[in-house]
Amino acid sequence: MSDELNPAVPDSATAEGPETESEETVKQRKNGLYPGVSDELAENMKSGWADTELRDLKPIEQAGHTARRRAALSARFPGERLVIPAGNLKTRSNDTEYPFRSSVEYAYLTGNQTEDGVLVLEPKGDGHEATIYLLPRSDRENGEFWLSGQGELWVGRRHSLAESEALYGIPAADVRELADTLREATGPVRVVRGYDAGIEAALTDKVTAERDEELRVFLSEMRLVKDEFEIGELQKAVDSTVRGFEDVVKVLDKAEATSERYIEGTFFLRARVEGNDVGYGSICAAGPHACTLHWVRNDGPVRSGDLLLLDAGVETHTLYTADVTRTLPVNGTYSEIQKKIYDAVYEAQEAGIAAVKPGAKYRDFHDAAQRVLAEKLVEWGLVEGPVERVLELGLQRRWTLHGTGHMLGMDVHDCAAARTETYVDGTLEPGMVLTVEPGLYFQADDLTVPEEYRGIGVRIEDDILVTEDGNRNLSAALPRRSDEVESWMAALKG
Repeated sequence: MSDELNPAVPDSATAEGPETESEETVKQRKNGLYPGVSDELAENMKSGWADTELRDLKPIEQAGHTARRRAALSARFPGERLVIPAGNLKTRSNDTEYPFRSSVEYAYLTGNQTEDGVLVLEPKGDGHEATIYLLPRSDRENGEFWLSGQGELWVGRRHSLAESEALYGIPAADVRELADTLREATGPVRVVRGYDAGIEAALTDKVTAERDEELRVFLSEMRLVKDEFEIGELQKAVDSTVRGFEDVVKVLDKAEATSERYIEGTFFLRARVEGNDVGYGSICAAGPHACTLHWVRNDGPVRSGDLLLLDAGVETHTLYTADVTRTLPVNGTYSEIQKKIYDAVYEAQEAGIAAVKPGAKYRDFHDAAQRVLAEKLVEWGLVEGPVERVLELGLQRRWTLHGTGHMLGMDVHDCAAARTETYVDGTLEPGMVLTVEPGLYFQADDLTVPEEYRGIGVRIEDDILVTEDGNRNLSAALPRRSDEVESWMAALKG
């Protein structure tokens, strides 16, 4: 990673965000090879550049949807200024940053994903006037474009404010002026917290935690029912995820020769080629690691005769993610005990999926799957019945561990800030998308089960859309039944 030109960091950079051009000064990196910039070089860098402004840009595909979402938000909080930040870059180490991912609230309302952006809804008449505050193009007159560590010659071109207006259908302004504007603002204000410390500092005497939480909750509940654009994006994410699972099956021999990381890297390649990223840290859990629910170290061995629990999802360029799990025999064939446990989980998932329909309680699919698993555990003699007693006391949870699903969307656990009465205690509606993912996990050190069970973990997870007359499995292209999984793997390896 080159530092040959010692890109500068503005002297006055603080948590309050980017400073104005007049405040920017060149601050050389310690141990850089150039001591400074000559007047002649600075003058030379100001001129001789072509006009690269992009004209006749068309609005992004979701622009109509984001406009409707902003209108709904405006109607909920009349007369109040609403501030929704995208967030800032986060340092990974020293002077390198993590790849930026916009806050879900900001991307949901704008379609924009650039760091430091802020959406402001200003009260006007009976509604609001929206403005998207962004960093403009790098300044060539003061040298910021090549001397700043975030200048365009270092990190790439960004859209001009005019280009952004055309793309997102929202008037755009310079974000570097926003903090001062907000400090002087009067009247009620709400901000989505946790993404931009500078914006929050500018509003510190104008907001309350309770009012801001109401805004966050409302934005979370808005996403419970997906529109047609969102459903299409989720299907794209799932389709790419299916191809990623196929990629993994084809290279299981290489994973055996290396480790779970080969599986992780293989799936990641598909995610980066067809989407933005993985939607969450891929769980590539072979053997007893399958009993660790969020095994993301992915540094263990992959052995023939063991199971591989692969829980992974591609995130689209618009930040919608799939979340799919399959538990696969590394050698292509389930052993007798593996098949017994797998088929029980499959039966539980079938019951759970069947319970997903409009008008059903959200909890119904979880209860249906848990009942099947409890019945199996009693049948196998692992817990004393009757089944009603097991469910009442939650005894099955020693081996089932987690809930049977969650909402899915721009976050893998989407709508997490929604009120309990509208989410877990709510009713399913057409347009909701959720996972159904029962599992059985017999820890390697669990002395309450026969030795042959120990170290076996099985989860099957699919992404389910609630439709007008029932449901649709968005990930149905991936086989689930044990015999179909074996045939699918054989065909891919063959």
